[in-house]
Amino acid sequence: MLLACPPSPSHYIAFTKLEVVVGEDQMQYFSRDARGNHVPMKWRSDKRTYRAYSQSAVMCVAVMPAKKTTTKRKPEAVVEEERDAKKVKVSHRSHGKEAGQVLVLGQGDVGQLGQGEDVMQRKKPSLVSLPEKIVQVIAGGMHTVCLSDTGNVYTFGCNDEGALGRDTSEEGSEMVPGKVILEEKVVQVSAGDSHTAALSEEGMVYIWGAFRDNNGVIGLLEPMKTSTVPLKVPMKEPVVKIASGNDHLVLVTLEGNLYSLGTGEQGQLGRVSGFFTDRGGRKGLDRLLVPQMVKVKGKVHFTDVFCGAYFTFAVSKEGHVYGFGLSNYHQLGTKSTKLCFFPVKLTCFKNSTTSWVDFSGGQHHTLCLDAEGQVYSLGRAEYGRLGLGQQAEEKSEPTPVTGIELASRVTCGATVSYCRHQRRICVCLGHGHQPAARHRRGG
Repeated sequence: MLLACPPSPSHYIAFTKLEVVVGEDQMQYFSRDARGNHVPMKWRSDKRTYRAYSQSAVMCVAVMPAKKTTTKRKPEAVVEEERDAKKVKVSHRSHGKEAGQVLVLGQGDVGQLGQGEDVMQRKKPSLVSLPEKIVQVIAGGMHTVCLSDTGNVYTFGCNDEGALGRDTSEEGSEMVPGKVILEEKVVQVSAGDSHTAALSEEGMVYIWGAFRDNNGVIGLLEPMKTSTVPLKVPMKEPVVKIASGNDHLVLVTLEGNLYSLGTGEQGQLGRVSGFFTDRGGRKGLDRLLVPQMVKVKGKVHFTDVFCGAYFTFAVSKEGHVYGFGLSNYHQLGTKSTKLCFFPVKLTCFKNSTTSWVDFSGGQHHTLCLDAEGQVYSLGRAEYGRLGLGQQAEEKSEPTPVTGIELASRVTCGATVSYCRHQRRICVCLGHGHQPAARHRRGG
């Protein structure tokens, strides 16, 4: 009910003409003069518009709208339930679920092995001391990120530009695992050369560290500003998957949209033309650092994204594979070696019998995995990174890697490739050799 005057006669509202819009035969009205007596009123109707006139300057009108326009007020409990429903908990098949221990090997001069100040190198896998079981571990440029089964993030390694996301002022504290303070439970992490990102269970993305281009630091979310603590990435849609290249970050949203931010010199953002990749051109660094949508012709719903050092793969709901960024050794699967500044539908991955489930890129090569567990490689062949033998040459399309079991995951370093099996890791590296298997039970 719309009431044109309060109930007390001392607070009547004066009208000489009143115009309202209501349904036919749905109006109730009354008027009184200053003494409280009824005053005759004249009504003129024109379709759904009614006008009221009175000789008295003081009157009060109550209007009852038509039933079909009535909006019932929802109980507070229902309203609260709807508010809570807006807080979605995101899920994606890439989110780690199997908890285990972390083993490291390689160079550790800046603490990236998490073994303390005295360990500079490990030639064999060595256990990292962590307070919780780990469901995901990522190796950045010179730092390591671990995600626990309870949603906590631990980091260790080089913290020169804030990639660890925590205070390392105490001497040696960067050489061992330390917890990153985040208010939300994390379900996925990613890392590049000098940045780290974390995805919360509610679809929020946090990032810390810095992005760099060929001339140095460009900032993180704001021009020339780095961060040693997590910052929330401004997004209007919940995010379900994150992936990092050396200096760029790509996000897949719940709605199937693709967003990117970071350095775009090689086209890895998929949304900035060559004229603006040098620090955003005349539009400035905001063009690169503020997350913006990667647009594709037609309506495309993206479900997954993967990054190499300077390039990106995205998979649509229909199973089509799109790529953009550096392809100087055909690592994108393009016939040309030109930079791809915008998404290209990659025909070399189009096969009616093949469904692609995993991609990983190094500096100049790519490993990919189909739903059957077959591993493929393409791109630069030097140092045996493709696992195709001593005489292998660079490949412009996915080429099956033979001599290994069916795999469940693939991953790449700059010039090395790994395939994860149920009970062993197959390593492809070194002087053109074919894959060599390393066994670890229960790993």
